This record gives sequence, C-alpha cells and structure tokens, in this order.
Amino acid sequence: MKIEFAPLSLPLQRRLQTASVVQWVFSFLGLAQCCVALFICLLFTRFWLVSALYAAWWLIDRETPHKGGRRSHIVRNSVVWRYMRDYFPITLVKTAELDPRKNYLLGFHPHGVLAVGAFLNFCTEASGFSTLFPGVTPHLMMLCLWFRFPFFRDYLMSGGLVSSDKESASHVLRRPEGGNALAIIVGGAQEALDARPGSCTLLLRNRKGFVRLAIEHGTPLVPIFSFGENELFDQVSNPKGSWLRWLQHRLQQVMGIALPLFHARGIFQYSFGLIPYRRPIYTVVGKPIPVQKKHNPSEEDVDQVHQKYLGELSKLFEEHKAKYNVPEDRHLEFI
Repeated sequence: MKIEFAPLSLPLQRRLQTASVVQWVFSFLGLAQCCVALFICLLFTRFWLVSALYAAWWLIDRETPHKGGRRSHIVRNSVVWRYMRDYFPITLVKTAELDPRKNYLLGFHPHGVLAVGAFLNFCTEASGFSTLFPGVTPHLMMLCLWFRFPFFRDYLMSGGLVSSDKESASHVLRRPEGGNALAIIVGGAQEALDARPGSCTLLLRNRKGFVRLAIEHGTPLVPIFSFGENELFDQVSNPKGSWLRWLQHRLQQVMGIALPLFHARGIFQYSFGLIPYRRPIYTVVGKPIPVQKKHNPSEEDVDQVHQKYLGELSKLFEEHKAKYNVPEDRHLEFI
C-alpha cells in the first residue's frame, strides 16, 4: 500500500528553506570552532575516550583530504540541500557535454562572499550535477586550514571537498579511469573582498597556477560563471587603499582566510543580519577548452592557455548575461 503525504504549505516551505540556509551559514561561521571546543571538552569528561579514539583515527586518516577525500552519498543527497536550493533558488545550467572518460578542471567564478553556488552545485546533488553530467564526479577545493578541525573535517569531506594544494589536485586529475571534475574557485578568499551586488570584478589576471596544473596533466579547462553569486550580501565599503582593506589583507596574510564585513537580512526581519538575500543564482557551465599535455610548460605556454581561458570566460558571460538580468553595458573586469 502506497502512502501519500500532503504537500507542505508555502509558508512552511519558506520557513524550512530559511532554516536550511541558516544552518549552512552558521556551520561555516561557527561550527569549526564548536567542533574544537567539543573535542577538548570531551577530554575532561567520562567520555574522554571518544576524543582519544578520534585523535588516533585523525592521525591515521590525516592524508585523506589530499587523496580525494571521502564523500557520503547520504549527506550529498540530504533534503536539507534541496530546501537550501529553493531558498534562492539555485540553478545549474549545462551548455556542453563532459565526457566521463576524461578528467576536467573547472574554474568557478566569482567567489562571492561564501561561495554558495560552488558549494551547493558541487558538494550536494540538490541542483542535479550527476543527472546533468552522468559519470562525472565533482570535487571542490577548500583551504587546507579547514581540514585541521576535528569532526568538521569529516563533515567537509562528506560533501566532496578536498584540500586546496597541488598534491590534492594532482591526485584527482591523474586518475586514469577519468570521470573526475576538480572545481577551483580561482579568485580565492581574496576575491571575496570585492564581492558586492553589481560587481563583475574577478581576481584572475595573474592567477595562472590552475592553468599550469591543467597543462601538466593535459586536463581540459572548463570555465564556469555563477550569475547572482555577488548579489547575496552587501559589504561594508573597503576600497583599495583604505585602512579597512589594509587590515583585511594583513589578516589574510596571517590567517590565510579573508574576512569580508558582510551583511544582508535577518531570520525574522529583512533589514539587517547575516542571512543571504533571496536572490536567484544561475551557475553556467561552459564548454571544455582542450589543453595539450606538457610536463614542464614554459611561461609562454601558460600565458597562451591563460589568455584563451580568459577569452572563453568572457564569451560565456557575454552570451548569457542578458538572460540573467545583467545590464548590457556591464562586462567582466580582470584584475
């Protein structure tokens, strides 16, 4: 006998969507610190063995973030991510096929404040990545720092996140069976400092390490632009040369992460808070750019492929911007 459940009312759906976004935002703002506190606190209780055993496991498992991670299909397919997708909503747009016999290096732009589009599209199945690109397994690179937090590291790896270093990238890209897509948010944390509504500035002009990596492995490059990513939060004015921008750069050099002073809406009111605005995100996946393999590419080889990548990314933006309400006179700016 088949049991049918009545559909949820619209107000309840919206509350669940907001709750899913709240838990995600605060998981990255405070969950790592909570995990550290829990690990330490357990050592001083009768449950100290939990932390002791985890520490032993952590030691044995320390290289996993550099070896492709450890994803969980249960976590990736959680209903929570579908509610989060519908909150904005977020749509993954396919423009070309990806051959499951090959590995790919995906360049994601822009970073935005919290890289919401990158996380939802590549670390969950909410937007249907595996349906759109069957046989291709996505991996998203994240700062090595976050994999040093107990318990939190396992949460990150369950979605398909891997450490952002050359060893980790090479491990994914050299898999002979193919079918792996390594996503890199090329602008990185520094680009988040320019993430604000209307911004089309990408920190990309001198970012060539990902291009060199693609050439060394003969991996096709795939440009991706996420329309709406910069529209989710407002940010305190921090123009170049200001004391705030100087302080943010100094903190980034010390801590390895950028600290944009962002704000948007609250949970129960819409004037101020840390919850992103309900604004649509369209993540458009471009066509692969063939790359010839060279073990020791010259600067000229890298520059040539880099220029081609910039051209294809600009073309992708120009071809789709009208569909997603970007003014005709707005173009990408590479810095």
